[in-house]
Amino acid sequence: MTTAPDDDSPETTVTDHPDPYDGSDRRRFDLRSRHSLPERASRPPDHEESRPPVYAIDRFSLWYREFRALRSISFDIRANEITAFIGPSGCGKSTMLRSLNRMNDGIPGVSIAGHIRFEGNELYADEVDPVEVRRRIGMVFQKPNPFPTSIYDNVAYGPRLYGNRRPDDIVESALQKAALWEEVKNKLGQSAMALSGGQQQRLCVARAIAVEPDVILMDEPCSALDPISTLRIEELMLDLKDQYTIVIVTHNMQQAGRVSDRTAFFTLDIDAEGQRTGVLVEFDRTGVLFTNPGDQRTEDYITGRFG
Repeated sequence: MTTAPDDDSPETTVTDHPDPYDGSDRRRFDLRSRHSLPERASRPPDHEESRPPVYAIDRFSLWYREFRALRSISFDIRANEITAFIGPSGCGKSTMLRSLNRMNDGIPGVSIAGHIRFEGNELYADEVDPVEVRRRIGMVFQKPNPFPTSIYDNVAYGPRLYGNRRPDDIVESALQKAALWEEVKNKLGQSAMALSGGQQQRLCVARAIAVEPDVILMDEPCSALDPISTLRIEELMLDLKDQYTIVIVTHNMQQAGRVSDRTAFFTLDIDAEGQRTGVLVEFDRTGVLFTNPGDQRTEDYITGRFG
């Protein structure tokens, strides 16, 4: 098991050790429970040494039926930081991201081993309500996916779902946080589908933060955007990390270098049965991982020798 050590210590995770899980303790998801996670802890003081882990991931493995997509992943994600997942296609980055708010639950045949603890609570415990998990942990997808309704109704959807029938202030606040308010404040009743791609993606961010999450997950949020829109999303992430913990999957290493505080490098490995599976090679501060990686595979990837 590897967790992030003190901030002054190098942080590397190399998953070439024997796997403690043989699949015998895999857990199928039980969605019958409707208990909620405890309310969020107070925000930590604004200095890095005091930031507690929002997520403690301990030897986490995931299978799609008999295919093991992730093998024995261990690392911590800290509060009010941007953590980037990088690595070649098919190495499990998005699967890991989706595991952080239980979006894999509904896929037939998915099972897990190991642990993901969110703010000290076992994320996959039977008593935890997955719906509450997804309120506390928002998601922004690769392709902008606004609802085919008005701009206002897109942002108001979540608050209304949770019982707020007059969410005007929430809508304005979320659009301001998403750096979109000035562009749309006079056309809130117009269709969200009429917005540009970059505006639609910022609208999706506003929709996610309207329900006051603790964490925002972003799965390649800029891959379908032009360079100017990409810059706006990156600036938005940097603005939002003071209030939220952000985890991003990206194929753009320059983007990871620009916006992230820490980076996790995933790759594919061959397990004992000859099957390809996703592993975490290294996790460290972004500046350290990009300039002085602790594993040759990381250096080979960031220098373009493969991937």
